[in-house]
Amino acid sequence: MKHIFSFALLLSPLVAFAAPQAKLLPPGWNAKQAADKVLAGLVCVTAPQVKGAHDAELAIVGGKAYVVAEVNDVRPGEGAGWPEIYSALSVVSLRTLQVEQIIPFARGGQVFENVTVPAGSCFVPRIIQKDAHTVRCYFASEHPGKGQSQTWFLDFDIATGTFEKQLHKAQLKTAAGTFDMQPQYFHADAAAQGLKRKALDFGLYLFDSFKQFDGKTYVALNNFVGGQNALALVHEDLATFEVLGHYNEPQTAQLSESAVNRLPDGTWLAICRNDKGNYHFSTSADGKTWSVGREQAFIPNGVNSKPTFDRFNGIYYLGWQERTRINGVSRSVFNIEVSADGQTWERKYRFETEKSFQYPTFRQHQGTIYLVVTQGDSDPSRKERIMFGKLE
Repeated sequence: MKHIFSFALLLSPLVAFAAPQAKLLPPGWNAKQAADKVLAGLVCVTAPQVKGAHDAELAIVGGKAYVVAEVNDVRPGEGAGWPEIYSALSVVSLRTLQVEQIIPFARGGQVFENVTVPAGSCFVPRIIQKDAHTVRCYFASEHPGKGQSQTWFLDFDIATGTFEKQLHKAQLKTAAGTFDMQPQYFHADAAAQGLKRKALDFGLYLFDSFKQFDGKTYVALNNFVGGQNALALVHEDLATFEVLGHYNEPQTAQLSESAVNRLPDGTWLAICRNDKGNYHFSTSADGKTWSVGREQAFIPNGVNSKPTFDRFNGIYYLGWQERTRINGVSRSVFNIEVSADGQTWERKYRFETEKSFQYPTFRQHQGTIYLVVTQGDSDPSRKERIMFGKLE
């Protein structure tokens, strides 16, 4: 069954009302059947010894997908304070969907030529294509309560299938200057603009990454435990992240893990996870000053989990986790709404599975949309492996 919703009221007065869009989906479209076909084609891309996995992203270069994820070989699930968590890269053939390489690239205590990674987890990895021959991988080194976490990066050479031997610190640019990318500086910038939450020494991540608009690259920054969100410009060095604007209101909610896109008239729209309830939406005309977030009727029962917000071939894809549980399994329902104008939405996919469908990332390559997603079999978290496949 199709569901059609509009949240034009959210955009007023920033956006002029437009005529309703023509329907994108054919009569009788079945969102669950469409999702079931996707689920049937997913393949596991984590190593056999991995017991816990989560929070994957991917870049596609040539005929291969480069998938990064946080994993561990000890227990299902994940946590910033788990020192056994490391970051790994899986190289997957798009033609065969076979995993060609799995390379752990960052773990606590790992020795590089120029630095040793501090003891602790190597958390929330991210990846971007740097050039025709290189992808760049990022991760946060975390040890809660024992000092500031740090976001690092290193490059992977596609031709040789090897990582560089030196590790580099990412930088955070705020109104006060440019600093090592650590939670304290992200918090200080938000506090100067009215954030009242306490500062923490961990939890700062590159979250919704990476998106290009008008030739520039952007990322949504997040401190999950601190309830902080911001839009950032990625400098051309792919090492410096400049905070443009924070969106943390209302602070009575616990907003984090946002996904961001731009609507046809240039308005920024962010959907935020809310650990105190349903998803909130915030808008901005310039990426710097944002509206107070609020719920929208077309997402009536969202739960605290990562949303997605992409645009492929001129169509917006907005994904959200539903509170409904299949046989009591957490994060077992995930919906994807589509829209041509960013105002009126139709339900294209409804993923229902006891394996869960959580924290997906979508990327388009040569007309095909690929995805990675966290799933599991028995642990209550269902954070046991990363799956890869085709959406459409």
